Formats: sequence, structure tokens, C-alpha cells
Amino acid sequence: MDMKNYTTLLFDADGTLLDFDACEDDALKETFRYYGYPYNEQIKRAYLAINKELWSAYENGEKTREDVIYSRFGKLFQQLQIDDDGIAFANTYLAALSRGHQVIPDALEVISTLAKSFDLYIVTNGVIQTQYRRLKESKLQSWFQDVFISEEIGYRKPQKEYFTTCFARIKEKDPNKLLLIGDSLASDMQGGFHAGIDTCWFNPKQLSNEHSLPITYEIRQLKELYNIVGGSI
Repeated sequence: MDMKNYTTLLFDADGTLLDFDACEDDALKETFRYYGYPYNEQIKRAYLAINKELWSAYENGEKTREDVIYSRFGKLFQQLQIDDDGIAFANTYLAALSRGHQVIPDALEVISTLAKSFDLYIVTNGVIQTQYRRLKESKLQSWFQDVFISEEIGYRKPQKEYFTTCFARIKEKDPNKLLLIGDSLASDMQGGFHAGIDTCWFNPKQLSNEHSLPITYEIRQLKELYNIVGGSI
């Protein structure tokens, strides 16, 4: 593989460095237990379906972040015939989620190694209330030059304006020397492509690229990044 002379690596957070699935599962169990509501795999699947649909609407500009955060449990409780609008439940869940900081295998090793040779940045659509705490407690944040959270930026991935705002705060000004690493086709790969930078799809579940979105690289494990940028390590 020909290695390009990258100087700056942009990492998505959830699903790329932070094991969001594990954090989410723990937070759901804790919150349902706290409220004394029933919880099982069927309820979890119902929630995940609602959550996925709402976040997709957010990425398409059809919903606000607040719509997603504060309506998903209300919709779930309607299905479960639980008399609860889900607002307080949502806040309790976010607090539980902010305490979850499990990382993807090899994330700390890879990031600490790459930080010796590259400028690293976090680019995330996550929630301010949870992201900073999770990144700090995971021991990841100290390796990054800056953290760009969509809620603070005012735009979200994959919007070009999100990346334009990030690029203005990044030291490297040559887009050919930037590489975006993320697990989401819709927000990371699409966003990077439209922003004019190279992309690396972190795809441990070996999902299919259903829309044939242009992707520069694809990896299954984070250590495979060494094969892409390793010439500079």
C-alpha cells in the first residue's frame, strides 16, 4: 500500500475509539433498573430501532439533537404502554452514559503511538454532556490537540460547514495531509468525502458499503492504521 504523507488524523469518537455499544448497554440497564421498569433484549432492540431512526433524521437535518435525546424514550414508552414522557428518564440515562468510558480494543495503544508523529483531533456528533467526561475518563483526551463536538460547533457531520469550522482550528491547512477515521458511512465517510479529505472506514463488523460511497481506506482493526500512515511513525 502506498503511504501518503499525512500530518493530521481526525478521529470519530463513538464506535471508533469509545466502545459506545458497551457504554450504551450498561447505561440502559442502570437507568431502567433505577426507574423500576422492565428491561430485556426485546426492549433493547425496540429502543435501538427508535434511536437509529431518530439519529438518521438528525444527520439528514430533519430533527434537532434535543428532539432525538428527549423523544426517543417517550416513543419507546408508548410502545411499552408505560405512562412516562421519558424526559426525566432521558436525563438520568445521559448521566449514566457519561460515566461509561470503555474503549475499542487497541485504541489507547494506537492513539498514544500515533500522537508521537501526528496531530490528532476528535470529530464527533456526540453530546457535550457526555463526551468530555467519557474522553477524559477513558484516558484518550490528553492525546488530542482539540475536540470538535457538533453541539459546540453549531453544525454536525456530515455537513460541510462542520468540517470547514474544524479546519479553521486545525494547524495543517493542506487537505491532502488530513485523514478522517470513523465507523459511520453516513456521517464520517460521507462528511470526509464532501469536505475533500481522505477517509478511512473503521469497519470491525464487516458491514457492506450499501451506497458505494467513495472511501480511501477500510480497516477492521485500529492497528491496521499503521499500514496506512506507518511510514511516518
